Amino acid sequence: MVKTSLVHDVAAVARRETLSCLWVGVDRVKCYWLALMGWTESVAEKMLSAWFTFLLFKFLRECAGEPLFMLFRAVKQQVDKGPVDAITSEARYSLSEEKLIRQSIDFKPMTVYVSISQQAVFVSGLDPNTENVPVKVLDCDTISQVKEKALDTIYRATPYSQRPRKDDLDLEWRTGASGRLILYDEDTTTKTEGEWKKRNTLNHYRVPDGGCLNLVSKQSSFYNLSILPEKTDKSHKYETLNLSKFSSASPPLSRATSPLNHDHDGGLKGTLQKFVDDLFETIFSTAHRGSALPLAIKYMFDFLDDQALQHGISDPDVVHTWKSNSLPLRFWVNLIKNPNFVFDIHKSNIVDSCLSVVAQTFMDSCSTSDHRLGKDSPSSKLLYAKDIPVYKEWVERYYSDIKMMQAISDQDMNAMLAEESRLHTSEFNTNCALHELYTYAVKYNEQLTVTLEEDEFSQKQRLAYKLEQVHNIMAAESNP
Repeated sequence: MVKTSLVHDVAAVARRETLSCLWVGVDRVKCYWLALMGWTESVAEKMLSAWFTFLLFKFLRECAGEPLFMLFRAVKQQVDKGPVDAITSEARYSLSEEKLIRQSIDFKPMTVYVSISQQAVFVSGLDPNTENVPVKVLDCDTISQVKEKALDTIYRATPYSQRPRKDDLDLEWRTGASGRLILYDEDTTTKTEGEWKKRNTLNHYRVPDGGCLNLVSKQSSFYNLSILPEKTDKSHKYETLNLSKFSSASPPLSRATSPLNHDHDGGLKGTLQKFVDDLFETIFSTAHRGSALPLAIKYMFDFLDDQALQHGISDPDVVHTWKSNSLPLRFWVNLIKNPNFVFDIHKSNIVDSCLSVVAQTFMDSCSTSDHRLGKDSPSSKLLYAKDIPVYKEWVERYYSDIKMMQAISDQDMNAMLAEESRLHTSEFNTNCALHELYTYAVKYNEQLTVTLEEDEFSQKQRLAYKLEQVHNIMAAESNP
């Protein structure tokens, strides 16, 4: 019984401290109001991040997860429709100006028919449709890129961690009844000139549209080792799609002809618009697809409003910024940029760059300041310049709707937290977590006690007294 009480008391003190300790010194350092919770340096801020991560998981799984995944898939599919440089990760179709191929490149879309050997399937323990699967590729794709696209197509419904690894497989070109050739990114046929090399592509091997390829385990292709290049300590520079040693480079694309500016022709940004809108609308809605607003959001936003009143802060931009720093910019931005934190997927460098542009747009939409753009502004900023004012209205409406909702009682909040704890009882070591919290409480006991005695919410729950009881219980158990 004592142990159960100890758990509740430590948790109550920690929960109250997570919120109230954010405000220590606010009156003394008013110049930092707008930056409050914009960092993750304090224990309270880190605990707030973890708090939202746990309590919003159900909302993410049942509501926001689908549009987040659909955005990721849409970005990946659109990027793959054009050349992607295997060396620099620059792409013909990119939201990011820094990762844009500026040269005009001739490429041809192709469909190849890929099978995967039963040995490779057996090794992975999976049994998808593995015979003559049509795979969309480009003639300028490197061999590794073709393997990636083939595995993505064949194992489209399989988590990435359970798929065969491309490095464990070779790509075999079947050229007739008995002819076969293992294709490599580099071999003795690789085009080399001095210190320059050019990665092998489908076009290099003259693989035709409609060609038949086979993914085989590496150990079954030893017969072809004779064409692999000899290992050497000599370093090479690789030709990229923006930098060619072997052919005269096409003039770089100007801003006017850049794919970033072709949205009226159905460019990448225009194609992705629906997916970006769906995700932003889901995040900034108090009720979406029958999913109610998580209690933790209402509870936290009401707390921020109360703290503004207590500290005499009447500037609405300050409270708006607090809310943005505590939830959208602390939780959602991280997931938009890193969907691999939630899903079992592979996020390539170019997809990461595109998602970073979307994440920056999300951040700009939560800001209260006006973003002045000029002719020298990055194209990725200009892309969403007309959309951001609309998104800002969504954010304002979202915060306003939450404020108008009925307040969450401490009883309802505690019941929700208890249920969340029950659902994850077997997943965490509670005693270890309590020990970490108690170590923190001992180290900062004086500051904690003063803060809990001064805070009106802590006074109502007698948290300073309960913290003292916790210390007494721990001292009694350590000195029987």
